[in-house]
Amino acid sequence: MTDVSPDTLPKPSTLGDAAPAISGGQRPRHTANDFHPEVLRLFDAYVHGIIDRRGFLDRAARFAAAGITAAGLLEALNPKFAEAQQVPPKDPRIESSFVELPAPKGYGKVRTYQVKPAKASGKLPIVMVVHENRGLNPHVEDVARRLALEGFLAVAPDALFPVGGYPGNEDKAREVFATLDQTKTREDFVTTAQALKKDPRGNGKLGVVGFCYGGGIAHMLAAKLPDLDAAVPFYGMSPAPEEAKNVKAALLVQLAENDERINSAWPAYEEALKAAKVEFEVYKYPGTQHGFNNDTTPRYDEASAQLAWQRTVALFKKALSGPSAAGAAAKG
Repeated sequence: MTDVSPDTLPKPSTLGDAAPAISGGQRPRHTANDFHPEVLRLFDAYVHGIIDRRGFLDRAARFAAAGITAAGLLEALNPKFAEAQQVPPKDPRIESSFVELPAPKGYGKVRTYQVKPAKASGKLPIVMVVHENRGLNPHVEDVARRLALEGFLAVAPDALFPVGGYPGNEDKAREVFATLDQTKTREDFVTTAQALKKDPRGNGKLGVVGFCYGGGIAHMLAAKLPDLDAAVPFYGMSPAPEEAKNVKAALLVQLAENDERINSAWPAYEEALKAAKVEFEVYKYPGTQHGFNNDTTPRYDEASAQLAWQRTVALFKKALSGPSAAGAAAKG
């Protein structure tokens, strides 16, 4: 495992013990270093359904100080989609649409957000983008658009489509997400990947990148689909070690340092990958929190996220270039 240390990492302070300074009437953008580590752990538990909103507020109350309430801590940690958007939906450099795909073994249909470069010519490599446990929210749509600007056809399925789609609220999205039949949902992702692999707009190469829940899906697809070309799970739960021998895709694993829930499962899977002689890369980014690539929340770590994203794009450009082996064989 490679630990990547950006040149400078800010020293911790604790929001709740001391509020950050406000200059010129403008509140600075919070970072993870503004929050007490226990507040971040509580927020991670809340985001993943281990505790509810009341549980977070009750336990975070002891960190409320200097005019910052527990509710204020939660609000500060929640995503700010508009502030972080990098590529507007109507950016002239891209073309986007929502496309429904059949998923007979899952919920019946999958709604996907599909984005490609506006001036693309010829067949494109395809990257599937898998969201966190809140469905296809504005941030994940923005991530898909960023990939389109890198020259990919980016396709982001919405696991919440069977229950009405992303509801426009993160709390409600988490609540609805918990009602999904994950056996059907996982089949939706598998079916979508299989369809994209054969999509006539593509060059026959398919990669997947996923975050948190989506990172687990990326791991799952890498172990389940022998013709998947590349997978990049960001802080996703590892599959059972016995699944490791099935991985054929180029695998790049991105981990946060402060992420006990995810990191505790990784060593056994890593050893299984090595035993199966699977080639993979793994990076753990020092000082980072689970969700460090998500630039809508204070857990975002700019230096580490930029480095991880550069590695992600580089892997996809390398692994997804040219026609697939199956396509080349067909031409021969």
